Amino acid sequence: MLALGAAGVAALSGCGQEATRESDNLVNGKQLFVAKCGSCHTLARAGTKGTVGPNLDAAFKQSLRDGMERSTVRGVVEHQILYPYTLRNQTTGTQMPAKLVKGDNASDVAAYVAHSTNRTGQDTGLLASAVKQAGAGKPIAEKNGVLQIDADPTGQLAYVSKAATGTPGKVTFKMQNKSSVPHDLVVQGPGVTGKTPIQVNGSTGQFTATLKAGNYTYFCSVDGHRAAGMQGKLVVK
Repeated sequence: MLALGAAGVAALSGCGQEATRESDNLVNGKQLFVAKCGSCHTLARAGTKGTVGPNLDAAFKQSLRDGMERSTVRGVVEHQILYPYTLRNQTTGTQMPAKLVKGDNASDVAAYVAHSTNRTGQDTGLLASAVKQAGAGKPIAEKNGVLQIDADPTGQLAYVSKAATGTPGKVTFKMQNKSSVPHDLVVQGPGVTGKTPIQVNGSTGQFTATLKAGNYTYFCSVDGHRAAGMQGKLVVK
């Protein structure tokens, strides 16, 4: 996560590069931001709602109003990606791994954040379709007593679908998480609270519960993930 603050902005306020360069790939920057950074940061244009790290729309809002160039935003973000320890979050004590993305990829992510931060509206053109909408898959149906609700493989804070259906009786819930962002699956409803262990990097967790007819909620209990929208509705009938 990016631990941004006034000290970091001041340290790089002399950066003179353009917010975007001819060599930048903003589509790649958006895709990498969503996959690597979106679980910790809110950035409206990227559709991410992470709450662990700073809100990247709010982080530069006042500075941009005061006349900061987006080229400086780019420099701050790229420096923080490469050298996060120099801007450790003094409030939470947390920090992201150094060089979470590297080389041209780090430049692309920084360029996309600088292009998008504190902008109203939505991405257009190729950027609009660079990342599929989180949780937009078809409803998931129970099959032979198994209901598999996987985490979004791109790293977004979502499951592959926000809706599922099942029948009363014993059901085994499974969740595979192909992303590097840790997730679990919690199901709550009439007389039932079940939870998989946290999964990451392709692993699959499961648990078995006996369901009654009714409405259930499923969600991720990792800090900040449910609040960011990682939940759905299960209808059992």
